[in-house]
Amino acid sequence: MKDVLILGIESSCDETAASVVKNGRMILSDVISSQIDIHTLYGGVVPEIASRKHIERIDYVIQKALDDADVTLEEIDAVAVTYGPGLVGALLVGVAEAKALAYAAKKPLVGVNHIEGHVAANYLEYPDLEPPFLCEIVSGGHTHLVIVEDYGEFEILGRTRDDAAGEAFDKVARAIGLGYPGGPKVDRAAKEGDPSAIAFPRAHIEDAPYDFSFSGLKSAVLNYINKCRMTGQEISVPDVAASFQQAVVDVLLENAMRAAKDRKIKKLALAGGVASNSAIRAAFAEKCARKNIELFIPPLRLCTDNGAMIAAAGYYEYNKGIRHGLDLNAVPGLGLNGR
Repeated sequence: MKDVLILGIESSCDETAASVVKNGRMILSDVISSQIDIHTLYGGVVPEIASRKHIERIDYVIQKALDDADVTLEEIDAVAVTYGPGLVGALLVGVAEAKALAYAAKKPLVGVNHIEGHVAANYLEYPDLEPPFLCEIVSGGHTHLVIVEDYGEFEILGRTRDDAAGEAFDKVARAIGLGYPGGPKVDRAAKEGDPSAIAFPRAHIEDAPYDFSFSGLKSAVLNYINKCRMTGQEISVPDVAASFQQAVVDVLLENAMRAAKDRKIKKLALAGGVASNSAIRAAFAEKCARKNIELFIPPLRLCTDNGAMIAAAGYYEYNKGIRHGLDLNAVPGLGLNGR
């Protein structure tokens, strides 16, 4: 059977990325140009700057991905690109580039949902992983608990009612003076703190047991900090970071374990940038080992935004016969299953 080569392009936020993946599982190249240093100056991603940097870097990143894979554009079977969700200006750069390449090289164009891409990162690390399985997607903009019924097909069990977990990490990091990017900095600070030092709340939604809510936790951290400042109490940044992080870990773990038990599922995957967090990875590994649940977590490089996950997801869409026309547009609010 002929190998299928997919060029994946990702530009939904502040990473310009491209990758060539063979048969949805084997990474031939994976090039990422990060803008973290630029946006750190502003305390978060500035959409206009992100868009401009994507324009500057995307040609180079794609050419390097092709060169590293030792293939030409003519040898590629299809061009896959993130078309949502994400920052509209950033998405438009990738979508416009992918349409131009597909048109010029007469290749099929496949639009990919960014959240589905995060799920597909697991296929790159675990060649034998196939649906169905349970997946918790935890990123800066999304927190979902889903059953992956088939490639690109999901039953959504739960989602966040307000802040995503990654968003809460960034806001808390800013509040305790750690700055951007919040996730890695909270993770590092928490290693020096006591996770039981401060009793922050864990939200549980009675009528939707798989849903998440992190706004109350974020508010509790801010209130604690304000109270300490008003009363002259010393704030231990490591203790605040560790206690906040533990509250997030507990909620993510509890919801996933409840769904696994209720649905009698023995395969659980994590996906998204927040799955890079060392406390989350350790807690899930320990609990899944005790519950005899097979755990799949991508390596750190594949948790954050990358082109390989888009190429992998694009491969399965391509196999299903999904093609997009040159009228493909960015959809910044795109949800799973197109909703």
